Amino acid sequence: METISGKRRRFLTLALGLLTLGGIVRFLRPNIARQDVRLHVDYEPVPAGGALVYRESRVALIRNQADQVYALDLTCTHLGCTLTVTPSEIVCPCHGSRFDRSGNVLQGPAERPLRQLHVSRDAQHWTVSQ
Repeated sequence: METISGKRRRFLTLALGLLTLGGIVRFLRPNIARQDVRLHVDYEPVPAGGALVYRESRVALIRNQADQVYALDLTCTHLGCTLTVTPSEIVCPCHGSRFDRSGNVLQGPAERPLRQLHVSRDAQHWTVSQ
């Protein structure tokens, strides 16, 4: 007959073993790139040379002069403020950093360009992911 402390020991050993096994499997599993959806909205055409801005998601869909649509993360690379999109550039209202409409730094204090996000469209939706 097994004592209560013996049952507890078996339970804890089994639980610890399962947790360890789970960690090993997760570590050894191929690192599959997950596309975390950042924005999923109804399709709306992006005006030529214009942008659709989704401030709550910190995303801008921009159509360039070559008629290509791309998405930029509207988080300033300096200190994380939400950026403002103008017809000619993207501006940080907190510290004055300026970026061109491709996300490249025009003026600091930011030193890194804006992150370009993956954008896809079907007949009814825009989807932006990391």
